[in-house]
Amino acid sequence: MNPIILPSNRPADRFYRGGRRITDFRGEHPAGEREPEDWVASVTTVADEDLTGLTVLPDGRLLRDAIADEPAAWLGAAHVARFGVDAMLLVKLLDAGERLPVHAHPHRSFAGQHLSRAHGKAEAWVILEGGEVYLGLQRDLTTCDLDDLLRRQDSVAFLDSLHRIDVSRGDVVYVPPGVLHAIGAGVFLAELQEPEDLSILVEWEGFALDGASDGHLGLGFDVALGAVERRARSAADIATLVLRAAASGPLLPSEADEYFRLDRIVVDDGAAATIEAGFSVLIVLEGVLELVGGGGAIGASGGQTIVVPDAVGPLTVRGAGELLVCRPPASGATLGE
Repeated sequence: MNPIILPSNRPADRFYRGGRRITDFRGEHPAGEREPEDWVASVTTVADEDLTGLTVLPDGRLLRDAIADEPAAWLGAAHVARFGVDAMLLVKLLDAGERLPVHAHPHRSFAGQHLSRAHGKAEAWVILEGGEVYLGLQRDLTTCDLDDLLRRQDSVAFLDSLHRIDVSRGDVVYVPPGVLHAIGAGVFLAELQEPEDLSILVEWEGFALDGASDGHLGLGFDVALGAVERRARSAADIATLVLRAAASGPLLPSEADEYFRLDRIVVDDGAAATIEAGFSVLIVLEGVLELVGGGGAIGASGGQTIVVPDAVGPLTVRGAGELLVCRPPASGATLGE
């Protein structure tokens, strides 16, 4: 098996505008104004859809089906022994053409209990073009406080309740399950997340969606808001979730290990780096690279995305450029309840 360069996979008619930065990054023809996400190496469908969101490989097969046919070759024997045929990962490119609404995602325990899902949705962002993001409450919210914000749909009050963070290219932000957050207009990022499309919306006024009907995962807000963290996080707490422009190596706090892993690799002409064997999703951020492994070599350049089956073995990276290596949790990871 060999690494596979992937075409873009952009679900249409999302509830927020964006997509131009993905088009520019990938060097593609312009797309619709509501195609703000590229679902990379996806075995996950958009909520309430049968196929939308799934990656189609160049040979016409769904990646989901290819993994099901040869799980150990794709995911590795140790991964399959621990997690079965579940890839445990979804990677996206996301271009916020407008600010996203304030929302949160459930923890896996809540998703399992109330939705019979194997995953919640922890996520992490690698900032490719900066701006501002909002993460975590500045003060505790009571049930009445949150109900009042929900009823009033006051965007200013929502944003004032959260920590505002200026982010720049290369910064990494970890978003734990349950934590309220929003991405500001103009931010372009790569996202790692658990492989589910589950969002609890507390803000929807002015967006192309019916949050009152669709913002509570079909559970009703009385139940769904039980998944939302209401305690304040200090500025120091929030700082532990933000890594400023690390040059290379692991990029996430240890609490993310149960969900996914992320490394940045930078190589210069004459140097080389190694990507250890294992299922991974690569995003080439810039430069021209050669990936050697699996009995062959492929070229890769800025804007390309690549899925690497476990059976490829270790990869040697040569050339001059930068890439992200996105992985599911290690087979020995401890999963919290």
